[in-house]
Parts: sequence; structure tokens; C-alpha cells
Amino acid sequence: MKKKKGFGLLAKQEAAGWVFLAPASLLIFVMSFYPMVQAFINSLKTGSSANMKWAEPLTKNYLRMFKDKVFMTSMGNTFMYLIIQVPIMLILAILLAQLLNNKDLKFRGLFRTLIFLPCATALVSYALIFKTLFSNEGLINAFLKGIGIIQENVNWLGQSGTAKAVIIIALLWRWTGYNMVFFLAGLQNIEYSVYEAANIDGASGWKTFWNITVPLLRPVIVMTGIMSINGTLQLYDESVNLTNGGPSNTTITMSHYIYNNSLGQGVANFGYASALAMIVFVLVAVLAFINMKVGDTRD
Repeated sequence: MKKKKGFGLLAKQEAAGWVFLAPASLLIFVMSFYPMVQAFINSLKTGSSANMKWAEPLTKNYLRMFKDKVFMTSMGNTFMYLIIQVPIMLILAILLAQLLNNKDLKFRGLFRTLIFLPCATALVSYALIFKTLFSNEGLINAFLKGIGIIQENVNWLGQSGTAKAVIIIALLWRWTGYNMVFFLAGLQNIEYSVYEAANIDGASGWKTFWNITVPLLRPVIVMTGIMSINGTLQLYDESVNLTNGGPSNTTITMSHYIYNNSLGQGVANFGYASALAMIVFVLVAVLAFINMKVGDTRD
């Protein structure tokens, strides 16, 4: 018997799969992987954008950053924002999701929309709103003076400590609702009968939350944790639009400093900026890996 010519059904399906994957794969390579490789190559070079040459030694840019006090300050600031803001944001998000998942709560849809709305605000717009609120003659000072907490206007954005606090408050305001939506989706996939069984066994609300809700939400917690860490390590808009890194670079972030070295200060030092960007890339990858390992409950 002669073998049938052409592809079998399975081969056709595989070929069709590759055809559909090819455009997306090409875009990912062109828009993501190629720039990463090019950034690494640039990180081994020095000179202006029009006259870049290989550094001597090749690790010159990487060695330079450890002596760069501004970069060390930017790294410390970024990790400070991450350590304080991310846990608070995720805890608030999961508590709000738990509250708004109550089927007996009236106007649930309205409350969910109101809490989610901040993340629909443009990054620049919301940063300018907070800059106005916390200005010397802004609403926050007027309110605090009105209720007698302060006697004189506080220069919120002109002092290092208060400026950092404003950035953290702004981040919480904008991103808590965004993460809450993921937790709401996770909670709605948990069967209500699980909670009914816990109530029959006499479990308190806290025990039910800690021993049932949190373990079942672990994949969502890991995902939101990775996204939040990734976003905070690349924090840029708030540093630029709220404080412009000031006063005296005490609130500057790593992404803001990378921009300053590449385009923001009039000197296109792409080699050094690329080296800084590679450090951010490595930090994101390492912290994401740790987060996934900690959140992995498989044997």
C-alpha cells in the first residue's frame, strides 16, 4: 500500500500552532530580547552615543557604579519604597477584596469601582494631583491646620523624609485597587461550601481567613508580589513628577537615574545607563525567582 502524501492531522495542527505563534514570538524577540542583548553589549562600551567604543576594561561601567554615590542612593531609595510599600499595598488589597467579596454587602459594585478607579488615572496626572495636594499651600496643609494638628505649612516635597512618605502614599493610592481586582477574582474561585464547612467546625473569622483564604490565594499572592516588585524596581513617574528626585537626589529611583544618565542630563551616556539597566534586570529576575520559590508549595 502506498503511504498517503501530505501532512497528517497532528502535523497540520502543530504547523498551524507555529504559524499563529510566529508573529507574537517575532515581536517578543524584536521588542524584548534583542534590546536586552543590545543593552548588555552597550554596557561594555563607553563614550557618547555617536562615538561609542569598547571599555577598557570591559567591566569599567560596572565597577564605576559601585563608586557612584547617587546610584547607591537611588538603589537604597528604591528598595526602601519596595520594602515598605509593597507589603502594605498587598495586605490592604487582600483585606479590601475579602470585605468586598461579601455577598451580603450592599453597593459592592460601586465600592469596587471607586477603589479601582485610581489605577485608571494616567501616571503623570495622578502624580501632579498629589504634587498639588502636598504643596505648601495645598489641601493637605490646609486641612491639617484646620483641625489643629500643625500650626505652619509643612514643606512635604522639600524634605527628604516627608517626600519619601508622599511617594509611598501616592503608590498605595494608585496600585492597591489594581491588586485588589486580582484577589477578588481569586476569592470568587473559592467554593463557598469551604467556608460553610469551616463555620460548622467552629472556626473563627481570623482562622478561616488565615488557614483557608490565604493558602488558596497563594498563586495570586505570588503573581501580584512579582508584578509589584517588578513595578517598584522600575519606579520612575513618581520620582520624576512628584519630587524630580529631590531634595538633592534623596528620593531619586534607579530608573530615574538611568534616564538622567541616558537622556535627562543632556549627555547621552548610554554605556553607563545600560550597565545600570542590566543591574535592575538582574534584581528583577532574582527577586521574581525567590518569590516563586517561596510561593511554590509543590513537593
